[in-house]
Amino acid sequence: MDWRARLNDLPVTRRQLIAGAAVGGGLAVGWWLWPRHYSSPLAPGPDERDFGGWITIGTDGVVTVAVPQLEMGQGVTTVLAQVAAVELGADWRQVAVEPAPPSGLYANVPLAAKWASIWSNLPSIADDPDSRLSENFARSNAFIATADGTSLSAYEPPLRDAAAAARAMLAMAAAERWGIDWEECEVERGMVRYGDQNFGFGTLVTEAAAFEPPNPAPLRVQPAAEDPSPAEAELAPAFPRLDLPAKVDGSFLFAGDVRLPGLVYASIRHGPIGNPDLARFDADAASSMTGLVGVVKSKRYLAAVATNWWTAEQALKRMRPVFSGPGAIQSVSAIELLEAAHDNVAPERTLDIGDADDLLARPDYAQSYSVAPAVHAAIETASATARFDGETLELWIAAQAPELTRRAAAKAIGISPQDVVLYPTASGGSFDARLEKRHAIEVAQIAKEIGRPVNLTWPRVQELQTVPVRTPVSARLEAAFLPATGGRLAAWRSRLALPASAREFGQRLFDNRTVQAAIENVSGQADAMACEGAVPPYGIENVAVDHLPVTLPFPTGRLRGNAHAYNAFFTESFIDELAERAGRDPFLYRMEMLGQSPRLANMLRRATRLANWDGGRRGTGQGLALVRMGDAEMGGGIACVAQASLGEGGVRVTHLHAAVDIGRVVNHDIARQQIEGGLIFGLSLATGSSIAYEDGKPVPNRLAGLALPTMADCPEIVIEFLSSDAPAFDPGELGVAVAPPAIANALYSATGVRFRHLPLLSEGL
Repeated sequence: MDWRARLNDLPVTRRQLIAGAAVGGGLAVGWWLWPRHYSSPLAPGPDERDFGGWITIGTDGVVTVAVPQLEMGQGVTTVLAQVAAVELGADWRQVAVEPAPPSGLYANVPLAAKWASIWSNLPSIADDPDSRLSENFARSNAFIATADGTSLSAYEPPLRDAAAAARAMLAMAAAERWGIDWEECEVERGMVRYGDQNFGFGTLVTEAAAFEPPNPAPLRVQPAAEDPSPAEAELAPAFPRLDLPAKVDGSFLFAGDVRLPGLVYASIRHGPIGNPDLARFDADAASSMTGLVGVVKSKRYLAAVATNWWTAEQALKRMRPVFSGPGAIQSVSAIELLEAAHDNVAPERTLDIGDADDLLARPDYAQSYSVAPAVHAAIETASATARFDGETLELWIAAQAPELTRRAAAKAIGISPQDVVLYPTASGGSFDARLEKRHAIEVAQIAKEIGRPVNLTWPRVQELQTVPVRTPVSARLEAAFLPATGGRLAAWRSRLALPASAREFGQRLFDNRTVQAAIENVSGQADAMACEGAVPPYGIENVAVDHLPVTLPFPTGRLRGNAHAYNAFFTESFIDELAERAGRDPFLYRMEMLGQSPRLANMLRRATRLANWDGGRRGTGQGLALVRMGDAEMGGGIACVAQASLGEGGVRVTHLHAAVDIGRVVNHDIARQQIEGGLIFGLSLATGSSIAYEDGKPVPNRLAGLALPTMADCPEIVIEFLSSDAPAFDPGELGVAVAPPAIANALYSATGVRFRHLPLLSEGL
């Protein structure tokens, strides 16, 4: 069947994400292997016209923006649509979005460059977005991944170009009718105007599509931006989220919501870590269950399929699968491996500025810190729906790297990627968990075996056990003071004992390796990406970062904040200790080292003013932290003052005051949501979110046991965005990184006890 005919059979349309005019979540355009050229891979309907492969406009005036990124609550579909709408001059009430198909046109080149060390043998010449190597890799592989806050850097320029070209073509169509130059026309709010005359987009679109746009595209002077001033915070957003109506009324579709004729439901069991191979199970114990459709066994899982998920889950409990392998792991021993590495593993230098080693031959101060494995704890566990007719696999799934996911599913059942259609659905949370592809492989195999459409949903314990955790880390930080400066830093060295976690992840993502193969292939390798964020944001002339690679018996991967999150905890906790050793106010101590970083200094100053900083005195319960991601010009930063105390119920955080500089703010409302959500996520990392492994199984094995913050635990949050002319920076991970050290420093101020391990109270008082 032709792919265009398949689209007509889908239960929903792309128009279901339209703002104002309709509601609903969208399964829209499927991912198919399109020809490798980068004209337009879109397939507009008979009443629509395509503009540059990014925008379609219908004769009804509806503007649909192709979005290559996965919506997982961060608002990316709204922000990218806003970029196009502002440049085009569209009426927001008539803007919709659809998933972009897999084409090199939509390649995330900045992310490919940033991740060069995990896909390229020549990372030093591939880590620049302008590098031909990174661009060729991204475009030839249709590398369209949602990660590391690259949505605006990757997609704002082409979206603006396409929208500006469309705006000019609409103006040309109107100008021809009026007999004027097209440059005399104004385009705004979905209308082309000249004097008191106007035409709507829908009236002009057919004629407009025939014009040749100017080259280069006539961009507006100012890109999409909103006033970040506090006065704007209480106003209704000018660009409300496109996904809100459907999420409010429950019609927004996730992978588990897909309903197909003959659909059945699957649950699954994986082996404990260290015992991955299915050894035996009692099939007869479930054979008489009403509603059981079948059992699918693989080398590394057992799945039960039934007419409802509950029956499938109960069938697995009855069958009691047993797994075998080298031996179930205990995570306590893994942490001991990391700590021992400081004495028995040769460090690999990942960054060297100046000459830190000579100055640190005898450090003036040194301290050790650590973080435990942390889990994603998304509300939605891994879920996917698949249908296989013997030739074509259709896959409904939330995937942060959809093309790589599609290829993995194809390989799993022995078909060509050309025979896999992937329909992107939104994710009910991810925090980078949906970069993993294991459930896509499993649902494809189950659908092929059963011969019916299947929805696979992992139980919570399988999610906690199977999705790789954020790596544990043991860190030793050392500092040398400049003589007679009151504690001014001359040198800094971070030594980080952890696996080659980013390289391990890259093996799974790009090479489709199994968990164990990925661990073995990167064993003993240095990993600069896993050490990202270890350089303090202060004016220190001599800095060294060492990686002590340790092979752990369980898989590790990415989690929101990634390496920045644990390195910010180490760095800002250590800075506080250095300030105390120097007898200085933690705020003033930091400020004296920010003379060459006015943006950071301004953030720090504003955060302390917002919080009425009281000098960091003992008993105030105030703690400070500062984080920068990216470089001084192109990056973003956040300063946060936490107010915390320790009571009978544990850590109590009452206030978080944050000053944020993310350059140009595209959508003020969504930026605020991202910072607030990041701060709460960081609070969860400070107080919980960690697991241990006993006999290869996660402890705890439920969300209730992770000590996640409840609504009652959430502090009052005050955020101020600083006006800036810098390029727009994604704010999603800033709050995650800054919250734990700010809270830890606040607890020291409140109690006099230093907490050097995350989660903060995991080792007691």
